[in-house]
Amino acid sequence: MTYDIATWVKVSAFIGSGLSMGFGAVGAAIGEGYTAAQANAALSRNPDSAGNIFKNMLVGQAVAESAAIFALVVAMILLFTEHRAETLSVYILISAGVCMGLGAIGSGIGAGYPAGEACFGISRQPAISDQLTTTMLIGSAVTQTSAIYALVTSLILLYADFFTRPFSPTWAAVIGAGLAAGLGAIGSGIGEGFVARAGCEGVARQPLSRAPVTNGMLLGMAVAETTAIYGLLIAVILLFKTFEPATSMAPCMALVAAGLCMGLGAVGPGIGEGFTGEGAVRWMARSPNEVAILTRSMLVGQAVSESTGIYSLVIALILIFVV
Repeated sequence: MTYDIATWVKVSAFIGSGLSMGFGAVGAAIGEGYTAAQANAALSRNPDSAGNIFKNMLVGQAVAESAAIFALVVAMILLFTEHRAETLSVYILISAGVCMGLGAIGSGIGAGYPAGEACFGISRQPAISDQLTTTMLIGSAVTQTSAIYALVTSLILLYADFFTRPFSPTWAAVIGAGLAAGLGAIGSGIGEGFVARAGCEGVARQPLSRAPVTNGMLLGMAVAETTAIYGLLIAVILLFKTFEPATSMAPCMALVAAGLCMGLGAVGPGIGEGFTGEGAVRWMARSPNEVAILTRSMLVGQAVSESTGIYSLVIALILIFVV
């Protein structure tokens, strides 16, 4: 059985679409389930606040689902857009699907943590339900940024013109870009969710400490997001750098390896920095007089966790520019 290139392009669009929505459904479902579980625990603790808890649960689940909606959008574009019948399209379409699917996992899971904690906080402090919902929305929204990086990379892959470049190593560059941005978003999304969960817990525990807790939460989330930015950086370099035509597989594999290196290397630091930020923000509410010390300790701890992501960034850059 033989296939022409137009058929292979359709096949790759179908595969990319399935990967985008398949992976993209994982994180949001987990995050929404966690939110609902915490909401049920909150209802058993304080049934009189059922209305506010239920409302907060639905809002939190809606935000957690936004990453899956990004994946759905990319999947629909892959399915219902006419793609150029060229060999390079095969790699572009699969990479776009993988990038968005993987990139949605961390944000979906991460957004569930502050939503669930806000529901539980309302059962403790029903009088400040609006403040808890606001804190939750801020934290959940920030967790979505890493998925947005993956979305931007996927859209660049789908709509930028790569066909004037040499097929080899451009095919490897687009694959590497999808892996860098997609995998790189996982750790940051989850880590940011840990920090945002602590922020909601802190506000519920000590409403008067809302300002320093929120500031600490945003700072901790910003640091946890940096490795996702490294992934986006490598993806952008791979997508927009002009590469000389390659006559062997070695230069191509170097570009794929750069994407894998940065994508996988960003997962651990993002989660680790989230653990650090969560611990610091939680204690900012309990010890409001020690916010400065806790902030300093958090930043130092996160910087050490960040170092492994920087090592991955350095190797990825060597693979692109030196090897």
